Amino acid sequence: MDISRKEFFKKSLYSLGEAITTVSGALKESEPERPTIRDTADFVPGGEENMRAVASNERCLAKNCGCFACFERCELQAITVVMGEGIRIDETRCTGCGTCEYVCPVTPKAVRLQPRKGLEPPIQKA
Repeated sequence: MDISRKEFFKKSLYSLGEAITTVSGALKESEPERPTIRDTADFVPGGEENMRAVASNERCLAKNCGCFACFERCELQAITVVMGEGIRIDETRCTGCGTCEYVCPVTPKAVRLQPRKGLEPPIQKA
């Protein structure tokens, strides 16, 4: 069998492309469903001054994979992400609106609202 160098590489690349397409199709079928992050469009924040957000970092996805759902939606920037640890919530900025708890994709929630214990009231929106 006589084949030119050009045809050899052309057929090799074609075969490689077919293999990649086949493998990627198989991976898409077996890929687990990712948790969906809820949109805040239909959420009405409570804003209770006697409540504050508390993080449970053992369940928080931000610790390892970079989930920024609560961080991105906190209007007062009370949440910071610490890679390898999870999230930290600044209690002096938190108004207890509940947006972070609402958008958290983990069950049970990695962010919960709890009553404040003798803390100063949060900074109000200007």
